[in-house]
Amino acid sequence: MQTGDDAHPPESLTHVDASGNARMVDVGEKAVTDRFAKARARVRMLPETAALVQRGDAPKGDVIATARLAGVMAAKRTAELVPLCHPILLSFVDVSIEVDAAAGLVYIEAESRTSGQTGVEMEAITAASIAAVTVYDMVKGVERGVSIENVELTEKSGGRHDWKRED
Repeated sequence: MQTGDDAHPPESLTHVDASGNARMVDVGEKAVTDRFAKARARVRMLPETAALVQRGDAPKGDVIATARLAGVMAAKRTAELVPLCHPILLSFVDVSIEVDAAAGLVYIEAESRTSGQTGVEMEAITAASIAAVTVYDMVKGVERGVSIENVELTEKSGGRHDWKRED
């Protein structure tokens, strides 16, 4: 398994045709494999705001439940949002959220799976991103200084190269 920030430089640009135009990659010849990805995001806010999120007392309601559902829904619509992303049949999506109220942090982790010819990294990243945006939306009436940080892929497997971020 590849770890860390090891990159596999492409031999040629895969999303560009001979004329330099963006194009969708043909995955028709790729093997169908079980594929998995995890991504995460962090939302920073005042400890008092994070405590509201943790207790479920935000003015707009249950932030955690709403953000989890928003992340799952977003993963299912990734191909509509990312222009060159293939529509795929997701077999599983989950979004988990942890709050460290004292630190003023909401931690989001998204996981996606499929059996197919292309990976699910974009679905996991989209799920984590939209869950974070939903947290922001639901607390912006309480605090304007909220920030979304560190949206990143943390792990992928099942394609040509398995990869895991080492923290």
